[in-house]
Amino acid sequence: MDANKPLFRDLTADDPDPEITVIESMCMHCHGNGETKLLLTKIPFYKEVVVMSFTCNDCGYQNNELQSGSIIPEKGIKITFTVRNKHDLCRQLVKSDHTSIKIPELDFEIPGQTQKGEVTTVEGVINRCITGLSQDQEARKEQHPEAAEQIDIFIKKLEDLKEVEKPFTLILEDVSGNSFIENPNAPKLDPFCVNEYFERTKEQNHALNIFTEEEVTGDKPIEPSILHPIKEGEFTLEDIEGEVLQFPTNCFNCGSPCQTNMKMTNIPHFKSVIIMATTCEVCGYNTNEVKSGAGIEPKGVLIEVKVKNKLDLTRDVLKSETCHLEIPELELQVGPHALGGRFTTVEGLLLAIKDHLNDPSHSHIFGDSEEKKTKEQFEAFLKKFDDIIGNKLSVTLILDDPCGNSYIQSMEDGDEADDQLKITHYQRTFEQNEELGLNDMKTENYEES
Repeated sequence: MDANKPLFRDLTADDPDPEITVIESMCMHCHGNGETKLLLTKIPFYKEVVVMSFTCNDCGYQNNELQSGSIIPEKGIKITFTVRNKHDLCRQLVKSDHTSIKIPELDFEIPGQTQKGEVTTVEGVINRCITGLSQDQEARKEQHPEAAEQIDIFIKKLEDLKEVEKPFTLILEDVSGNSFIENPNAPKLDPFCVNEYFERTKEQNHALNIFTEEEVTGDKPIEPSILHPIKEGEFTLEDIEGEVLQFPTNCFNCGSPCQTNMKMTNIPHFKSVIIMATTCEVCGYNTNEVKSGAGIEPKGVLIEVKVKNKLDLTRDVLKSETCHLEIPELELQVGPHALGGRFTTVEGLLLAIKDHLNDPSHSHIFGDSEEKKTKEQFEAFLKKFDDIIGNKLSVTLILDDPCGNSYIQSMEDGDEADDQLKITHYQRTFEQNEELGLNDMKTENYEES
């Protein structure tokens, strides 16, 4: 492995000879010696994966498999996709070994861990189901003709799905959180594909080989009271804010070891924050992130600001890592973890969104294999950010932070909101408290301040 290149690299024409690991493996079909090839790469708008290809020269058996190469997400994912036309059948789809597949209209389900992970299409999933049911049908017709007839009827129903004479629903439920269906309207939300995240049970964690330290070692976790707290007066606030701390981590882009710098500072008229900066010497990836230094606020905050002129673009903005961002005029919604926590200006935040969408590691999804119309729509969408910054287009920037740790500068003295800035504090819902680990708070209506 070349130490000067990322561990997981994009497949591009500039890298015609990607590093492939070849391992001698036993063929599970004839028990002879075969060959497994491993390729570490990335899927655009998704994550790092390990592509595995096995070939046996003795019996000709072949097998392709896909496994996630990234950290297992904290939550599982349930994707509900409504297939409306034949074009939807062509959407790219990624599923892991742990993904269950359901088609409610046919009362059809394939349990998780019965199929290998793969990159395919919606139509490819249906074809694989048909292939699995068709296997051994000839022998079944001789031994169990009634069962074979019922299977043939069901295979015909699956074949009819590919004609999409009426919409049907495809549900992927993956406890590992590593499944994905392409959104051709990215970065806009897909109204026909709903992603729901859920907490895994203890049994589901064990199926993924995730165990707590107590389950592995038998030792109970250290109670906070056992830890040695910093004594009062041992360090002054000036000492803490003036020191830059460093700790080792792995690059978010390529997984290589690197260093993260951390420093505490104070935002005027708001609160103390922690600035974290990471730079990878291997792939050149760098990131700056801001986290609140004051914990979770009693209420969430909804901030709306009208961006009409150059002065509005200069407003300071603190977007926390739990903050949802929305620009209704662009039909754009950005999840809380897409950009992380940032302290910047309105203009800086808009440029960060544009750069993230136009990242070279994402752009090849709009390459030659993509429809020209889709590529043109995406380029026109990016141009709207230039229109906003050039004051040719007025928009509303909305920050919704259930933790209450986001902020937009007011043009009035003190903390009072100005005419173009609206700040609403609200009580979190039960679901939001559950997301934040705060399950003891009651749900109330929005309260405007």
